[in-house]
Amino acid sequence: MSKNTIFKGVATALITPLNENGIDYENFGRLIDWQIEQGINALVICGTTGEASTLTDEEHRKAIEFAVKRANKRVPIIAGTGANDTAYAVSLTKFACEVGADACLVVTPYYNKATQNGLVKMFTTIADASTVPLILYNIPSRTGVNIAPETFVKLADHPMIAGIKEASGNISQCVKIMQLVGDKLDMYSGNDDQIVPLMSIGGKGVISVLSNVFPKETVELCDKFFAGDVEGSAKMQLDYLPLINALFSEVNPIPVKAAMAKMGFGENYVRLPLTPMEDAHAEVLYSEMKKMGADI
Repeated sequence: MSKNTIFKGVATALITPLNENGIDYENFGRLIDWQIEQGINALVICGTTGEASTLTDEEHRKAIEFAVKRANKRVPIIAGTGANDTAYAVSLTKFACEVGADACLVVTPYYNKATQNGLVKMFTTIADASTVPLILYNIPSRTGVNIAPETFVKLADHPMIAGIKEASGNISQCVKIMQLVGDKLDMYSGNDDQIVPLMSIGGKGVISVLSNVFPKETVELCDKFFAGDVEGSAKMQLDYLPLINALFSEVNPIPVKAAMAKMGFGENYVRLPLTPMEDAHAEVLYSEMKKMGADI
């Protein structure tokens, strides 16, 4: 384990139930309770899956504070506090620390991108302002910027930088990162179709979209691996692949929002520029959910 291991296993990248009036706190609370009852290891609030990019500043802060209070220390709460404006990311991170979040997930700057030197300065500035550990989030397909393995080397010794959510999809890059800083930083898969591959090189688990729908089973997949049942874990990875693919058949979180609404956790409501899932894709998604045992 690294200097500040936040969790081992599965953190759900939780949806934020919304309706036309804002955040649906009744279903948000029910969802947090259900996830914890199902044995989830941690929860990420206001990440990509939580539609952080279209929440107002007030909603973003209230959602983090609500989740911290609702979880009541039953599992770690990881607050999404990244932004393409470093000063705003610092402000959100400080707020998350003040209201009791256990860690923060900080994404690379999107649209304005950054050089590798800029990334080092940005992450260091945010980490300097934080009193809880940070997980750095690498998802170049959405942000347009990749954190190079060598950049993690420059960040790995910061006392508040604890982990990496790797969603580049580039296994070779992940191997290189683990070789360089695997003894200093915990790596989590940011892609549900690569949970076992990343654990096989020393990853600590996954920050998952799939676990919104199947929390207990996603935890079981990781538990099997950590208990030495690599074959059983790999079988689950492959068995869930059609459902994982359906959950990403449109841009995240459109499909998982549809899935959770079908399971009774609020409306199938996403904010523009996202739009509700197309019927043809939704049919496939619901079919795969039923095949894997969802009660819908």
